[in-house]
Amino acid sequence: MLLTVVADYGTGDLAFAEVRQRFALLLPDADVSAIPVPPFDTVSAGFCVAQLAFGEGPGDRVVYANVAPRQDEDEPREDNAGERLVAARLESGVLVVGVAAGASLSFLAAEGVPLRAVNVPDAGSQFRSRDVFPAAVAGLVRGDDSLLGDPVTVAGPPERSVVYTDGYGNLKTSWYDAPADTGTKVRVRIGDAEAEAMVSDGVFTVPAGTISFAPGSSGWPSGGAHRACYELFARGGNAAEIFGYPASGTPVEVHR
Repeated sequence: MLLTVVADYGTGDLAFAEVRQRFALLLPDADVSAIPVPPFDTVSAGFCVAQLAFGEGPGDRVVYANVAPRQDEDEPREDNAGERLVAARLESGVLVVGVAAGASLSFLAAEGVPLRAVNVPDAGSQFRSRDVFPAAVAGLVRGDDSLLGDPVTVAGPPERSVVYTDGYGNLKTSWYDAPADTGTKVRVRIGDAEAEAMVSDGVFTVPAGTISFAPGSSGWPSGGAHRACYELFARGGNAAEIFGYPASGTPVEVHR
C-alpha cells in the first residue's frame, strides 16, 4: 500500500522521519513517502492532495495531509487544539485523510467528494500528525468506518490563482480554460509583478525566452472530462522568479 504524507514540516525535517516511523509501527506493510509544501500553505497542500488522489495509481493508496496553521480561531488554544481531522473515500478506492484547514481539502470538495469528520481528538499534542492522527488513519485503512462522523463542508479552492510552484519554477494555476486563442500574447499580473506570456496549447510550443500560459502536466478527471490546470512556464527561464515567487493563493490576472 502506498501512503503519501503531504505536510509543511520542511524538506528533510525530522518531523517527516518521525511520522514515517509511526506509520511503520501502525501499518508495517505501507510504503510511506513524503511531499513537502511551504509552511502553512494549505493551497499547495490541497492541490497536491487532489493531484495524487485523482491521479492514476493503485486503488488502495492513502493520501495523508497535515498542514494545520491553527488559524480557525484567534483565541488562545487549550491543549494544543487545532482544526479537525477529516476523511474521504473516493470511488476509486483511494483514502484521503487530512486536517480541514484552509484549502487543504477544498479541491476535493469542489469535485463533489463527500467529506466526513474523523472521530479522533483534535487536541492533546503539538505534533498531532505523529501522536494522535496516525492511529485513526490506520483504523480507516483497516476498514473501521465507526471512526467516521458527521459530513463536513469546506469552501472551494481559490479561483484563477497560483496553486503550486514546482521544482522548475513553473506556476501551476486554477485556470482551467484558455483566456484567449492559442498564439495570443497577453499580459499576466500576479501580485505586483507583470510579464508578457503567450497562450498556447502546450508549454513547449513557444520560442525560447517566451513565457507560455498553457495546460500543463497537472489535472484530473472532472464531470466525465479532464480538467487541465493551466501553468506559466518560462522556456529557458524560471516563471516563479520572473513573477517574484508568488505564494499559492495569489490571484493570476490575464489581460489582452
